Amino acid sequence: MPIAETAHEAQGQANEEFRPKILAFCCNWCTYAGADLAGLNRMNYPADVKVLRVPCSGRVNPQHVLRALQDGCDGVLVCGCHPGDCHYSTGNYYAKRRMMVFKRLLEFEGLPPERFQIRWISGSEAGKFRDTIVQVTDDIKKLGPMAADEPSQAVVAALRAKEGEL
Repeated sequence: MPIAETAHEAQGQANEEFRPKILAFCCNWCTYAGADLAGLNRMNYPADVKVLRVPCSGRVNPQHVLRALQDGCDGVLVCGCHPGDCHYSTGNYYAKRRMMVFKRLLEFEGLPPERFQIRWISGSEAGKFRDTIVQVTDDIKKLGPMAADEPSQAVVAALRAKEGEL
């Protein structure tokens, strides 16, 4: 009987595969249109990603990303228009600069940089949207679930470093 219970438990664990919680901030003019096109074309991609439409990738504040990680997301994706194609002219340039600095900060604080990714996807690139979602989901699955206090510890360390500067 113990052997059967062990086999049953192993099967139950295989069925309970880790499904990461991922939040994607998607530009209304490009990436969100690409996601919509992927849906219209019935392209299959993991449902682990929750899409949040924003007016422009430049409007995504690093605090929003940190808050998503603190609230239980295992990963965050920021998607916008290709450089030079922004509906607001320079929004994606601001996003790129701000998010690259933020990614380095996360890495400095001990969070794996793969938990936060930035991509440029236009409205006509439904296949690229699907491939990006699949890749990001696979990357986060390899990292495993985020510890509940991991982002909070990073924030505390950042605050202590800032206090040391003052």
